[in-house]
Amino acid sequence: MKKVIAVFDIGKTNKKVLLFDESLKLVFQHEQKFPVIADEDGFECDDIDRITDWIKTELTTIAKVGEYDLKAVNFSTYGASLMFLDAKGQRLTPVYNYLKDVPSAISESLFANYGGKDEFCRRTASPALGLLLNSGIQILWLKQEKPEVFAKTASILHFPQYLAFTLNGKVVSEPTSIGCHTFLWDYDNRTYHPWIGDHKIELPQPVTNDLVFESEIGGKNVLVGTGIHDSSSSLVPYLKGSEEPFILVSTGTWCITMNPFNSEPLTAEQLEQDCLCFLSPNKQQVKSSRLFMGHFHEVWAEKLATRFKTEGSYFKQVKCGESLLAKQKETFGSKSVFFPAGKESFEDGLKSVDLSIFASYEEAYTKLMIDLTTLCITAINLVIPQNDSTRKLYISGGFARNPIYIHLLKEYFTQKEIITSEIDNASALGAALVVADVVGFKPEIKLALD
Repeated sequence: MKKVIAVFDIGKTNKKVLLFDESLKLVFQHEQKFPVIADEDGFECDDIDRITDWIKTELTTIAKVGEYDLKAVNFSTYGASLMFLDAKGQRLTPVYNYLKDVPSAISESLFANYGGKDEFCRRTASPALGLLLNSGIQILWLKQEKPEVFAKTASILHFPQYLAFTLNGKVVSEPTSIGCHTFLWDYDNRTYHPWIGDHKIELPQPVTNDLVFESEIGGKNVLVGTGIHDSSSSLVPYLKGSEEPFILVSTGTWCITMNPFNSEPLTAEQLEQDCLCFLSPNKQQVKSSRLFMGHFHEVWAEKLATRFKTEGSYFKQVKCGESLLAKQKETFGSKSVFFPAGKESFEDGLKSVDLSIFASYEEAYTKLMIDLTTLCITAINLVIPQNDSTRKLYISGGFARNPIYIHLLKEYFTQKEIITSEIDNASALGAALVVADVVGFKPEIKLALD
């Protein structure tokens, strides 16, 4: 029987169970979708009971069938979600949707009492995202709006730790969930922010992500990890697999640039430009920037397809042509056509850009990629410190296969090695990697695309 680590990768849309063997190659994957339910206010949320029942059923089946030798389990989940438990460990609330609207006065009061919005956000390395996207606000919201529920609360867990708790019964926290735009972590002093104690809120102290607890599953003893936040988890394969400092540009709907080797404090100016910090599994700051690049690309690609009467995916056929690039640069210089005043002008650009200035789809798409890559370069530069030690720039996700984008990055970052990388199921793999040593697995990690 193959020894395996099971990882439950819980996204907002899809829920997956994945099995990794001793070399951390994927040997099994099953995806499940669940209908959403409504919380007590009528706002949609995940059906946590069905999800946890499914997890236990899947694990029991894996353990009993005999095809795999289940050695460990871990969880990678979306962030900004908390679970409130009573003294007996029973769930008191749904897993509230982080898109739920809450009174802005809650965060405004927090800012007013702790140095103002700019200073509070800088110190917690958390942009003020609104709604429940800063999970610390969820605690204050429950305390204010549902005091009878909050009065019964004995433990507060982030989502990945709650899923682990349903198997191992341990109330713990870990760096990656606490450190990601939560308003909870004081990056200056590397501990919980003072407001937590001032409000008499008790949170578990963070443990390392390689901590495991033994649990009986399907009649056998299995090691259960503490869970990990999916964004930080996707960075783990690079932290484990790269022998020298690097920056990771993870592209998709959002382009997230992560630099685990930038220890400079986050500034108010960087926060205004959509920067934040994560915590790595070893509690190190990961300075990051965000750009809605994939979304910008998707919307404009549709408009180009309509204007030039092509298929929506025609952009995949556009090659990186030196003459095309040269013509666009000669025509427009450094002027951005599609984003005339930076990324904030995306909507304005959609209304104002006259695509008849381009003679072909290829010309228009080439200029679109020049403008998008310029925005991305700005985002990357935001996480490069004055004393930069990184020489490798990993590009993962869909744009790793975009020849124009990669060419332009190489043209700009001449002092760095641009490496295209595509690690499938990166967040799930990261969750397996953080417990691999404890389980005795010794994987080799391949970072570069062939």
